[in-house]
Parts: sequence; C-alpha cells; structure tokens
Amino acid sequence: SVSESFCFLFLFRTVAAEVRKQVSRDYGSPQLSKKRGGAHHPLPLTDVVEPVDFEEYVSSHAPGVEPGPLRQLMEFPQDDLELLQLDKECTTLEPPLPEEEDTLDPRVRDALAVYTDDWLVIQRKYQRYSTTYTPHNSERQRERQRGLVKQTFELDEAAAAERQDDQDDAKRRSVSLDETPRGSWASSIFDLKNSSPDALLPSVLERTAAEDMDRRNTEARQQGRHSDLLGLYPPPDEDEAVERCSVPEVPKEHCGQRIMVKCLSLKFEIEIEPIFGTLALYDVKEKKKISENFYFDLNSDPMKGLLKPHTPHVAISTLARSAILSITYPSPDIFLVIKLEKVLQQGDIGECCEPYMVMKESDSSKHKEKLEKLRLQAEQACSRLGRFRMPFAWTAIHLLNIVSSVGGLDRLDPDSDSGTRKGHGTWNERKKKGFERMSIGEDMCNFATFRPATLTVTNFFKQEGDRLSDEDLYKFLADMRRPSSVLRRLRPVTAQLKIDISPAPDSPHYCLSPELLHVKPYPDLRVRPTKEVLEFPARDVYTPHTTYRNLLYVYPQSLNFSSRQGSVRNIAVKVQFMAGEDLSQALPVIFGKSSCAEFMKEAYTPVIYHNKSPEFYEEMKMKIPANLTDNHHLLFTFYHISCQPKQNTPLETPVGYTWIPLMQHGRLRTGSFSLPVSVEKPPPSYSVLTPDVQLPGMKWVDNHKGVFNVEVTAASSVHTQDPHLDKFFTLVYVLEEYSFPFRLKDVIITEANMEGELKASMAALRGALLDICVRFLHQLLNKLIQLIVYPPVIAGQIVNLGRAAFEAMALLVNQIHKNLEGNQDQHGRNNLLASYIHYCFRLPTAEPTMPPGGLSGLHHTSYATLSRATARPSSLHLSRSKSISNSNPDLASTPVSPDEEVQRIIGSKANDRSCNRMSAFLDSVALFSLLHEELALQWVVSTSTVREAALQQAWFFFQLMTKSMAHHLFLTSKLDAPRRQRFPDRFVDDIAALVCAISADIASRYHKDVELVERLNSSLAFFLNDLLSLMDRGFVFNLIRTYYKQIANKLHTTQNPSSLNALRMDFTRIVCSHEHYVILNLPCSTLSPPASPSPSTSSTTSQSSAFSSVAQDQGVATMFELSVPFRHQHFLSGLLLTELSLILDPDGEGVFFLHKKAISAVHSLLCSHDADPRYSDPQVRAHVAQLYLPLIPIVMETLHQLHDFAGKYNSRVRHASAYTDDADPDGSSTISQSVAMAIAGSPLPHAKANPFALPTVAGRQSSSLSAECSRTLLVCFLWVLKNADAALLERWVSDLSVLQINRLLDLLHLCVSCFEYKGKKALERINSLTFKKSQDMKARLEEAILGTIGARQEMVRRCRERSPYGSQENVRWRKNVTHWRQNTDRVDKTKAEVEQESVVDGNLATEASLIVLDTLEIIVKTVVASELKESVLGGVLRVLLHSMAGNQSALFLQHCFTTQRALVFKFPEMLFEEDTELCADLCLRLLRHCSSSVGSVRSHASASLYLLMRQNFEIGNNFARVKMQVTMSLSSLVGTSQNFNEEHLRHSLKTILTYAEEDLELRDTPFPEQVQDLVFNLHMILTDTVKMKEHQQDPEMLIDLMYRIAKGYQNSPDLRLTWLQNMAGKHSERGNHAEAAHCLVHSAALVAEYLNMLEDCRYLPIGCVTFQNISSNVLEESAVSDDVLSPEEEGICAGKYFSESGLVGLLEQAAASFNMAAMYEAINEVYKILLPIHEANRDFKKLATVHGKLQDAFNKVYNQRMFGTYFRVGFYGCRFGDLDEQEFVYKEPSITKLAEISHRLEEFYSERFGDEVVEIIKDSNPVDKSKLDPNKAYLQITYVEPYFDTYELKERITYFDKNYNLRTFMYCTPFTLDGRAHGDLHEQYKRKTILTTSHAFPYIKTRINVIHKEEVGVHFVFFNKCTLFIPNWEITVYVSFTC
Repeated sequence: SVSESFCFLFLFRTVAAEVRKQVSRDYGSPQLSKKRGGAHHPLPLTDVVEPVDFEEYVSSHAPGVEPGPLRQLMEFPQDDLELLQLDKECTTLEPPLPEEEDTLDPRVRDALAVYTDDWLVIQRKYQRYSTTYTPHNSERQRERQRGLVKQTFELDEAAAAERQDDQDDAKRRSVSLDETPRGSWASSIFDLKNSSPDALLPSVLERTAAEDMDRRNTEARQQGRHSDLLGLYPPPDEDEAVERCSVPEVPKEHCGQRIMVKCLSLKFEIEIEPIFGTLALYDVKEKKKISENFYFDLNSDPMKGLLKPHTPHVAISTLARSAILSITYPSPDIFLVIKLEKVLQQGDIGECCEPYMVMKESDSSKHKEKLEKLRLQAEQACSRLGRFRMPFAWTAIHLLNIVSSVGGLDRLDPDSDSGTRKGHGTWNERKKKGFERMSIGEDMCNFATFRPATLTVTNFFKQEGDRLSDEDLYKFLADMRRPSSVLRRLRPVTAQLKIDISPAPDSPHYCLSPELLHVKPYPDLRVRPTKEVLEFPARDVYTPHTTYRNLLYVYPQSLNFSSRQGSVRNIAVKVQFMAGEDLSQALPVIFGKSSCAEFMKEAYTPVIYHNKSPEFYEEMKMKIPANLTDNHHLLFTFYHISCQPKQNTPLETPVGYTWIPLMQHGRLRTGSFSLPVSVEKPPPSYSVLTPDVQLPGMKWVDNHKGVFNVEVTAASSVHTQDPHLDKFFTLVYVLEEYSFPFRLKDVIITEANMEGELKASMAALRGALLDICVRFLHQLLNKLIQLIVYPPVIAGQIVNLGRAAFEAMALLVNQIHKNLEGNQDQHGRNNLLASYIHYCFRLPTAEPTMPPGGLSGLHHTSYATLSRATARPSSLHLSRSKSISNSNPDLASTPVSPDEEVQRIIGSKANDRSCNRMSAFLDSVALFSLLHEELALQWVVSTSTVREAALQQAWFFFQLMTKSMAHHLFLTSKLDAPRRQRFPDRFVDDIAALVCAISADIASRYHKDVELVERLNSSLAFFLNDLLSLMDRGFVFNLIRTYYKQIANKLHTTQNPSSLNALRMDFTRIVCSHEHYVILNLPCSTLSPPASPSPSTSSTTSQSSAFSSVAQDQGVATMFELSVPFRHQHFLSGLLLTELSLILDPDGEGVFFLHKKAISAVHSLLCSHDADPRYSDPQVRAHVAQLYLPLIPIVMETLHQLHDFAGKYNSRVRHASAYTDDADPDGSSTISQSVAMAIAGSPLPHAKANPFALPTVAGRQSSSLSAECSRTLLVCFLWVLKNADAALLERWVSDLSVLQINRLLDLLHLCVSCFEYKGKKALERINSLTFKKSQDMKARLEEAILGTIGARQEMVRRCRERSPYGSQENVRWRKNVTHWRQNTDRVDKTKAEVEQESVVDGNLATEASLIVLDTLEIIVKTVVASELKESVLGGVLRVLLHSMAGNQSALFLQHCFTTQRALVFKFPEMLFEEDTELCADLCLRLLRHCSSSVGSVRSHASASLYLLMRQNFEIGNNFARVKMQVTMSLSSLVGTSQNFNEEHLRHSLKTILTYAEEDLELRDTPFPEQVQDLVFNLHMILTDTVKMKEHQQDPEMLIDLMYRIAKGYQNSPDLRLTWLQNMAGKHSERGNHAEAAHCLVHSAALVAEYLNMLEDCRYLPIGCVTFQNISSNVLEESAVSDDVLSPEEEGICAGKYFSESGLVGLLEQAAASFNMAAMYEAINEVYKILLPIHEANRDFKKLATVHGKLQDAFNKVYNQRMFGTYFRVGFYGCRFGDLDEQEFVYKEPSITKLAEISHRLEEFYSERFGDEVVEIIKDSNPVDKSKLDPNKAYLQITYVEPYFDTYELKERITYFDKNYNLRTFMYCTPFTLDGRAHGDLHEQYKRKTILTTSHAFPYIKTRINVIHKEEVGVHFVFFNKCTLFIPNWEITVYVSFTC
C-alpha cells in the first residue's frame, strides 16, 4: 500500500510537471537566454535589459572594501527580518479558559490554541523607512519643517511697511502740491551728502585671485544649507500612493456601540413584598431579542430578608445594578424592555396587581388593616413559595427618544473618535444588503454619543397570563409607538423606576464579562459590579472569534397540558443540565439571576396561576462544559405547584418529563424543538435517544405528540452550529484521533471511504453560512493548511489533500471577499483575511499524532532537515534553468533549441536521479510538505474556477506564501544561508511559472476585467517586493523582467496603451517602494557593460573612488543616460527612470494622469531618501543621487513640455520685448496667468504666453505638462543636482554640447521662476486653494474618458475608510469633502499656519535658487576650461539676472551678488564688449536691489554696482556704457515700480560715493569724479520720483509728470525711449490702449530717426516723417541736430531697441495695442511701415501673419465701435499749485457721463484737500477768479464734442475719421442778454466756444492743454416744445432750430 501511495504521488507530480511545462510554453519563458555584449548594441528603452546577477555581485564585492558610512549601501543588514511573538491582550483578569483543562475534546483544544497562542508576526525591520507603511503626509512633513530659519524677503518687508503706510495715510493726504515750489522736480530736494551710507563690504576693494575667490564663495554658499530639499516641498499626492498599506488591525472580539444602563431605584405606592427586575433589548423591526437578560434586584433589606431561607448564599456577581449593552445595528426600532416578577402566590396576575393599582401608602390610615393582611400573605408566600416566581408587570423605553430628545449634545462629526469607537469593522463590514436596509432614521441613531439621561418610569402594564410570549410583546411594542395606543387606555400599575442611560465609558471599572470574568481594570473585587450583557446582533456580524466562549441559552416557550389528566394547573418547568442520568449528575452550570448564588443546578420558569397551557418568556443561561459527550443532555421536569398549603399535598408534584440530548454525530444540537412529554420518569439509558423515539412501556401526554416547545441557542466559539463546518471538523478530528469506524448520521466512516468523505466535506464548505465561516475563519484556515502541510496517512497510505484544500481555501477566501466588500483596504484586501495572515498564521510545526501502525519503514526526522527537494521528476527543472541560467555554472553557452536544453539539463543536472526515479523518490519522501511549495504547485496546476478564484484573491495566497517562506527560514535557521540555497529549485521554478502566468493574465485581461487586473497587478508587485527580502534577488529581478516583457508584448498591439502603462507604472512603483531600494540598485558599483558576468578587477577596487582611469571616463556619459550599463547595474532605478522617460516622451502616449503617476513615483522615492536617517551622510547621499543621474537629461528633454512658470515674471524683466508672433493680443492672458501663478499652478492645461515674454522663452511651445507635474519634476531635478557629486557633474557638463548646456540653462531659468517665493500676502489670499489639486478634475475627466479609471482608485473612492465619511460612495463629489473646496466654504488657516507656510515657502525658494547657483558655478567652472565660453556665459548671466529679478531672500541675494561679481571679474569683456543688453539688464537688477528695504541686500548691490563701474572704467578709461545703462535703468525703475523707495536708494548712492572715495587705487584718475557726476545725475532722477510718488493716485498728473521727464530727455534717446515705454506700461495697466499704442509709435519713430542717422537703408522708414499718417504728433520725435548728439558716441542708442529687430518689435506691439483699442484703421498704417522691412528680409512667414492680421482688422472695421468721450476741465484756486487756471481737454472711456467724471474728480480732490475745500462750478461760463474763495479749490467740467470745419468734414467720412487726430472741440453755453442763463423763448441765446489743444487726440497722454479758445457768433434759438406722455413719466423735449 505504501508503494501504491507513492505511485499516486509520482503521477501527480508528473502531471504537475506537464502543466508547468505547458505554462512555460504558453506564456513564454520567464526570461530569454542571455544576450552577450549588450553594451555594444544599445537596447531601445522599451526593452528591459538583462538585470545584474545580484547575489553573484554582492558575494564577489565583499563590503570589507568599503570603509565608513558607505558599508551599509552594500548589502541588506543582518537583522533584516524579525520574528515577533506578541502577547495576546487578555481583557479579563482570569484567562477565558474551560475548567477541565486536562482532558480536552480536540475541537476545544484546537479552538483554545487559536484563542490563546501568541500572535506570530514576521516583519521586515527596516520597512518603516519605505513609503509602504510610513506615508509622506502633511503631518510628517510639518514635523520635518520644525525649527526652520525664517528667511528675510523684501516682499514681506514691503508688505509690512505698506500696512504701516496705510496707517500714516491720513497724514500724507494733507500734503498739497503748492508746498513744493513749481518746477522743483528738476532740482535736488535733499542734500545727498548728508545722508548715511550702508555698511561697506570688507573685501570688495581687495584684489583676489579668481581661484581663491571661487573657493571662498563655494564655502560660504554651503554653510547653513537645508539638507532635505523635499522636506520643504508639499508631500506627494496620497491618491497616487499605490504602495501604501496599513498594518492590519489586531483581531479582536466584535463589539457594537455600547450604552450603560444603571438601575437606581424602584418604588411602588405600597411596599409589601420583594419585586425582581429583568431588562433586555428588543428590535421590533427584526422581531428579535438582541441582548441576553440582565437581572436586577432593587428591593430594600427588609424585603430581601423575606427570602433569606431560600438564598442562604448570595454571590456578589448577582448584586449588579448596572449593565453595559452593546448595539451593533442601531435602529429606531430598538426598545429597552423591563419586566417585573414577584414571588408566586395564590390568585391570578390581575388579582395580585389590584392592590398596587388601587392603594397608596399615603392613604395608609384608610387601608391599614388591608395592608397588614397583604403583608402577612406575602410573608407566608415567601417562606413557602420563595423559589417560584410569577409574572407581574412590564414596561418599555424607546431608545431613539433618549438619543434624540437628549440630543442637545450636537451629533458628533462622523469622524469624531467615538463615532466608530467600538464598532470598528462592523460599519464597514455589513454586507451590501445591510446598507440597503438602513433607513434614514438609522443614520440618526447613534448610541455612542448622546447626552446621558436619568429617566423615571412611572407607568407599568400588568402582564396578561395568556399573552406572555415574545410574539405578543412585539405586538405591544409596535402598538406603543402609535399615538392611539391601546396600552395607554389600560389602567397602569403605578411605580417609580429610576434609571440612568448613558454612552458606556471606554474602559469601565468593576465590570464582569458575560461569563462573569473580571474585566480589566478591576481595582477591588469587593465592589458591586457592572455586568456586560451579551449581544445577539440583529443581523449577521462578520468577525472571527478570538476568545473562548461556550454558552447555551434555553428558552422554554409553551406547553400544552390541556389533555393531561389530573390536577395540573400551576405549572413550573424545572430545567437541568445533566452529565448523566443519575439525578446527582445535574451540573451547577446555570447562571444565577439576582441576589442568589452564582451558579445553580436547576432553574424554574415563572408560574401562571391556573393555566394548563402556559406560555413562557424565561431565558436560562448555562455554560457548556468543554468536553461534551453523548450523555450530556438537558432534562425538563414539569411540576404542579400547590399554592395553598393543604394537608398531605406536597408543594410540588412532578407531572411530566422530557429531555434533549446535546451531542449527536459530533454536533451540538441547537434550534427549536417540539418535544413529547412522558408522564413517567424516563427509563435508563434514555439520554442517548431523543424523546421522539417511541420507547416501549412509556406513557406519553397526548399520544406522544409534541406538547412542549423550547428553543436552544448557543453562543459558542467552539461549536460552529453549521452542518457543513461541523462535518468537516468532525472528519478531521476522526482522522487525527484515528477513531474508525465512526458513525456520522447515516454513514459509517471507515478507512476505505474516509478520503472521499473528507474531500466531499471540503467541497461542501462553500454551502456553509458565511457569517459562521467568518466566525470560525482562523480554525478553518488552520485546518486546511494543516491538511496541506501534513498529508494524512490512512491505512498506511499518504493521502494528498493539497488540491482539495487549496480549492476549498480559494473558494472560501473569494466568498468572504465578495460578500464583505465594505471591509477592504485600497488594494481590495479583506481586513479579516489580512489580519489572519499577519497575526495568526504560522507553519504547523508539530504534525498530528501518528496513526497506529503508520508508515512502516519511514522514520521521522526533525523539522529542520525535512525537505522534499528531490521528490519530483527532473523534467520540471526545465523552466528553472531558463529563468536563471545566469546563475547556473553548468550551462556553458546559450542553448540553441529546447531539445538541446533538455538534453543538457538531463545530462548535467539530473543524471544522478534519472536512473531510478522511483527509488530516488522513495528515498527522500517525507511526511510533510512546505506550505509555500505546495501552494505554488497547486496554483500553477490549478484550472478553471479554482484558478479564477485564486486569481481574484491572489494577494491572499501571495501573502500566505511569503509568510510561510519567512517562517520556514526562521524555523530552519536558513536566514544566514546564501539566498540561492534557501529554497529548492523546484519551488523556484514554480514561482517563475506562476509569475509568468499571472503577468500574462494581466496583459491579456486588462481591458476586460479592469478591477480584477488592477488588484492582481498590485498583488503581484507586493509579492515580488516581499520576495526581494527572502529569495535570490537576481532571480526576482528576472521575474520583474518577465512581467515587463509580457506587458511590452501586449503594448505593441493594444488600442489603449495608457491603461496598460498605468498598470506597469503602479507595478514599478510598488516594487521600488522596498526599504532597501537603494541597496538593490548597487549604488556603489561602477558601471561596467553587462558583457562580463564577473566584474573586472579594476572595477572592484575603485568602486567608490572618483573615476580615475581613462576607460572609466567614458563611464560618466553612461551614468547620466539610460544606457544599457546603467539599466543593467541599477536595475530598479533604471526601470523607474525608463518608465518616466517613455511616459514623458512628447511623441509618446503620455496622457496627463500617466505624467502624474510617473513623476509622483520618483518624487515619493526621493522624499523617502530625504527622510531616511540611513542616508543622511552627504557621501552616502551622493551615491544615492547617482541612481537618479539620468533624470537630469530626461528633464532637459522635456523642457518644451514643462509649464511656463516664467510667463508672469517676464513682464517684470522688461516691459516691452518683442511680441511673440502668435501671442493673443487680447491681453486677457496676462491676468489669468497671474492668477494661475498665485495658485502656483495653472488651472488650465495650457496657459497662454505672456504678451511681454522674454525672447529666450518666447519660442517655447505650449506646455503639455500641468503646472503641478512640472513643479514636482523640477523639484526632483533640483534634488539630483543638490545631492549628486559635484566633481561628477563637472565632468558630465564638460562633455555637453553648447546646445545642451543652453538647454540646461533654460531649465535652471525655469526652476528659478517655478520656486519663486510668492509672499505671505499671496499665501493669505490663496489660503485654501491648494496648488496640489489644481489639475484634479482634469485628471478625473481624462481617466473617465480613457476608461482607465481603474478599480483601485474606484475602490479607494468607494470604501475610503480613512475618510471620516465611512463608506459613502459619493465621497468624491461632496462639496465639503472634495479636495478642491471652493472659496466660499474655505477653511481658513490660522495666522500661525500661514506664517509657518511662508517660512517653508521662503526656505524652499532660497534652497532651490541656491541649487541653481551651485549648478551655474559648476557650468562656469567647466566652460572656462573649454572653448565654448562666449556662447555659454551669456546664458549663465541671464539665469543669474533672472534669479535677481524675482522675489529672493536676502541670504540668496548675498550669494548671488558674490557669484555675479566673480563672473564680471573673470569675464568683463562679456558685458562691456559684446551684448549691451546684458549690461543693461544687470544695471537694472542691481539698481532695483540698491533700493531694497533690506540693508544687507543694499550693501551687496551697491558693491556690485560700484565694481561694475570700476571694471568698465579699467577696460576703456571711461565707463560711458555703464553710466548710460544705469541712468536708463533708474528711469525705467522709477517709471514702472510701484513700491520703489527713494530713501533706500539714496543710502545706496551714498554707499557708492563712499566706495569711490575710499578706493585708493583709482584716487588719481578721473574715475571718482565721473562716479560723483553719475550719482548726482541719478539723484536728480530720484527727486522726480518723489514728485511722482506724490501723484501716484492721480493718473493724469502722474502721466503728465512722466511726460515732462521724457521731454527732459529729448537729447538722450535711450532715456526718452525708456520713459515712453514706462508711459506705455502705465496706459496698458489702465486700459488706455490707444494711448499705449501711441507711446509705442513714438518710440518706434524715435528709433527710426536714429537708425536713419546711422545708415541709409532703403526699406527702413526715413524717420518721423514716415509715421505722420499714424499721428501728426509724431514729428516731435525728430532728432536734434547732429552736432548736439551723434549716435556713434559710446553708450548712446545702445539699447536693444535701437536696431532693426527692435523697431519691428515696437511696431508689432503698437499694432497689437491698436487692435485692443479697436482702432483697426491705424493698424493698416503701422503695417505699411512694417511690410517693406519683412519684404526686404524675404520673411514670408511674417508677411503671411501680417496679412492675416490685416484681414482680421479690416473685417472688424464694420463692427459697432465706440471711442472716447471728451470733457473740458478747468482748475481754479492756488490749492492746485501748477494746475491753477489751467484748462485741459480730458479723454475718458466711451459713454462716460458728465456726472461720472465730475464725481471721480470731486472725490479724488476731496480726498486730497478735504471735503469742504473742493467745489464744482455748475455752469460753463467764463470764471471770474476774483469772486472765488482763495481757500477753496474749484473745478469746472463741461462736456465737449470734436469740432470740424466744413472743408474738414469732406475728408472725415467714417466714424473712425471723426474720432482720430482731433485737435478742436466745441461746447455751447445758453445765455440771455440780461445775464441770466435761461429766459423765455424769445430771450434765449446760445454761445459756441471752440477749444484747440496743443496736440491731437489720441496722444501719449489722456489730457492735453488747451492752447487756444475762441467764441463763435451768438445765435438766437427758437424752441418748439413737444410733450410726450408715457405712463408715469412726462418728458419734455426741446427741439432746437437755429435761425
């Protein structure tokens, strides 16, 4: 028989082998044979390279070579895995164990093992460093951000100063113009020499060698840097964290919401006898009693004394008066029912209740005698019938009323702690059906949080003898809820019951469990206890048992003795739990009620007087002994009780008997029984039969019919009470005990049919009730596992049950999943199963006891040596050798065909075994198999439904295998063994085949079973992640490669690659989240091509050294790109970066959500490195950064796809650089961009480019990456630059081409803009709009459209348990829950939070800019050595200038200026010989910082500016260029900057003077004098500024002032141009586009004039004359004569606009502004000048554009347009200073009413001079100044219209003509000859006044002086008066006729 068994096993193995072979054939082998020389043939990124043979590499590079901190990067730590035995928490003082511990029933023994064994947890000790269990959330981030230094920003300083200014505003308003004398703008107000300089920098005037300077600067820059950059950046998006797992909850007993009920007192009107109370909960809707009974006794001591004889001993546990009740399913239908009983006495219930309803203690004098009589009767009854009770009264409390009426306590948030405190799990675990059943009311029933209430119940209802059943009770309760309740009409029993109802405390003191064990804390055993009342939940609860409980409840329901002869009227039923048939064998297991012993041997039902067919409501609670035999039974004895003492009549007469045997066929019998009752005592041996059996010679009541109904239920964690489970367990125990034959119902179990029965019972498990399966889940899984691990031996044969057990397990796990959807984590793992594996599962280490006469000839050996290594045919080695051929020394060369391979394997590996397979098999077979091996095997060979079930819950089997493998390694002490020797080859093959098959499933089913595939994908990834800690890591890498290949094969053919890509991305992210990710990538290895399997000696010795040899020098390039060596050596990092690179590929399919996934994965990893204490050492960090070096070129490649953060800021750089051709001229984009930037991310996919963008960025395409993704990608890029080895970066940069370096510079430029500090103000403004979610909706939409929404996200969304809203499906869309809350309900941050946020933001901006600075220094260093410097240095300086332009911290600016000074010192020719623009920009930046409010910044800026002048002087003995540029820059600053502070600048000018005075070297040259001239000149411009500042609020005055300044620079074209541009900017801001256009036309004319002087160019305009058609005003730009100024002079006309391209740019901007002003005809004139230039340049693209724009313009001419409205404004009064007696024509926006301009000017001047001072003159007559009050300011405002002579009207035909180039205006004034304005019709005259202005409208300003005024002939006016009547209105219209 032994040989037969082996044959069977052998066959099974062979079948498995065939299947395995088939799998390999179907799905492709897990790994292609190795390609040699991979380095010479670069693999495309879409192919996965051969991974490094990790174990081989590690063993050949012993960590001994690596001293210091790098050692830990070489290999996993020794203590990587730890096995913890965690004590189970016991909630009671005494462990809940059965009393008979010696001879335990195997069923109880196994259950106890499950409940008492310690938890066995195997964990990876360092996993806390990975993101799997330690998320990077905001809390953790905040922790890391503590103690940051606050950076100083001028932006914040200015904002603070502004607030101060607002307070001083009132004072400032009183200043008026006349306090500063007229014309004072040109003279210096303050004496510069009296102001104080800033601190001088010590080493500025010293001459230092460039190298020393660089070294010193670098050291200074590295001091006090923030080590972890990503700690300052917002944490990664949690939605993307697919690798996130939570440790499963420790299994614990289920517990609902708990309420505490305290019974305080019970008082009746009369006190004559003891009354006993019982309370319990009932659910009316479910018609179910939902708690056991709680008995209480509130009697006074004299009353208790009456029963003393019957209760000699009272246990303290029976004195409880308070109970804790648990409610799992709160509902509005729950009642607390209180029933009262009294001692049995003569008379029915009504008679006994009568005294309580009629009599009152207060009337005692009236009823004295009656009361005495009643007391006497009661005393007699107590002494005689004290053992028996009778029903008395009842009442019920509707719990919802308590919760809601007392609900003054606001319903706590659903997320508040107590809401789900106890019921954890249950809310989420309810089956879907449960949810559907929940009504609105149920939501409101929250019994965990309500205000405690004390109730006094005054009305009780008397019990009706014939309506005592539960059915009747439910009817009464339903009736109670109705307003017209029948019960209310009954006469009540009046009493006062006081009870307290409150939510139960978390851990109440002095509490007894339902088994009467003392629950911790229990400080004193003598205190009156509180009892926990066992709940009988209304619906199924799905929680496994974790403690021993074995209780039985017996409910006698009714008895029918109507046909029983004799005196049987007062019937009591005695119940006993019998261990045998002898009466002495009644066990004391019945729980006592109140004020009695703890346990009794018998219990009686209450007696209903004179009733032969009583109903009962009694509950008898018993504890079941651990060892139940067939003799244990319940015995019911029926007694007639004689209530009256009669002679010769016993107190109790037995009138019937019946019983229930408790065990039958190994099952506990529970349920409802209808039992026949025997009249006589049952005969011997009755207890093994049921009363249904007709025993001979026995007399039965009513002909052996069932007359007694009783229900028996058990609350047991030992007896399952499910036939399928019971049968399975029973069979297993029969097998274990080898107790054949065994009778099971009708079947006799023998050795012959045992196997079939057992397999059938396993298959039948799917029919078991799910809630019971879940309750016994731990035992069930343990047993199935045991059957797999220890195949049983029956009749000397091994029976392999592996397959059946695997099937049963797969189906069970699947069923649990399907039905308990609410109880899953985001990966779809059921919490119950996860916690089973994590805590409970262990490998069974002791096999079941051996059967007698077991396997002869097979001896047992200890666990550690047992193995089935060779117990399978060698053909199975095929797939293994393919999958890791690189680790097989026997394979000399790559096999050519499968046949060869088979030959070679059989030849080399299997020779020794193949000769006699059978005997080899026999020699080593062992009596147990390893669970992980068996699972892998069964899974690989499984088919159809079982395979599908296993796939559905793959995570479960993967985790089971992983824990089994780990436990096995601990048990066999193999953790120290080399990884290749830990597991047998066969198992390794199975794993390979399994992974291959599952990968193929993912690839083939991803579009059909989205949800399944997503779960499967993450499960596989987690499995491989786990295997990296257990198996040969090179092998696991190959498994990953297998997966990649399967997916890649599918990607080529699929329609929708993005969802497959998403799956692969998630997979990669999970695998890479390993805590030893860095070690797995071999960060210390040098890159060698994977051609040589063993690294060369050179590469081993110099692993961590800086690369030395020339050969290795080529390595630098491969380190920075995804080369084959890089991907081979750094396998995981290579995969991740390849994935990123492919997704970001602009030609690829990277949709938005994929971008986000890939970038988030990298970000998350870098975050964990930053937060990881293991990598804090800079040297270690540099090695970690080495794994990410290719990220730099990847980001460089995506430059044109990144979001354009620079958009907004470039307007600050230079107001008017050339318009980009395709820029949208509507100007709308400027605003949206700035808003977008305020949120640090654009809400639109492509933000438009800013109209005034820098030329360098102008060419960028619209971005395809969102702002959020771009920002995160850039921060990762900066992380690599920060942490990488500087020497390495230098060598890399030195190999780059100019083009690549410029691209790198562009990227750095973008980084500066991206991380620019927004300022505290901006943060306050965007308080709750989080940048993180700016793209959230777009992503959701995209996912939905592409159908890739994915089950995981769906699941996360559906059952987000972390969300406070439980499992509401629509949580995503609830307005108050969604992440992107609208502004309306924003949750404002506190001041402290905003403050902290600004500190963090400031530090991030500073650190990012410093990294950029470090990189610029590296570029400069490498460029100096090469020949490329000219082309690159300009770019470096541009980035530097750009960084100076933003909001930077004082700390950064100091380093920035130091770098800038060094740069200018090393390469002066760059500024002074080539590009003038750079010099101009630098001057502008320096001057801006010279006016900074931060002293240290001013000091550095002044030093830089001084050195710039000095350097310029030293080159050519004068510094005309710098002089010119500085003057222009200051003009530009003054004109455009809002918060420019002249006081600060004055300090800086003084500092520059001081440097000049102290500079000894140049003291004798003309330099100091030239500096002084320049400074005084600057000071003069400054003085203008003061004036401009005063008029900041008066736009007209401000423009006038700027106009005057510009006019003052008539001889200095550069400065005039600057001021014209300032004016254009101001006009644009105010929406005066026509005026802005004219400023630009004037600028263009000025440039044309000077270009004409320089060279005579046929196609260029010949000067201002060419522009006459656009505006007659332009002629004022004609150049002054040559002798005054020649354009050849150094520094003159040097700006970028004095060139052909500058002219073109100005004209294009002018055209755009005209377009915005709707002056389309003028556009034509502009293009007339522009077209010849483009034609001459043959620029047809531009010509096409221009003609297109012209076509648009001409088409728009016919649109309805409205131009300006004009008013004459006269100023009178000395308050107006310069303006007194001046008249202007104002141009206002179209349709401006007279009232509007009057109101605006009156309000403005009133604010300035005071309300009382300003007065409007109401008429248009000439003003007589002598009649005006000298202390007032007068305004006269008149509406005027353009005026044309008759000849002029012939020319001005169109609406445009009549509104363009206007110089004359007219208004009319009515008068009469006697001086009045209006008179009678015949007296009325009208005067026309014609005004002529100095320039034509539109002009470069909106108000123009009136230079001529004439009055035209006086007309007599005849009026015809017509009156129109319109309902409610009367309008009188005057129609005028001029005579």
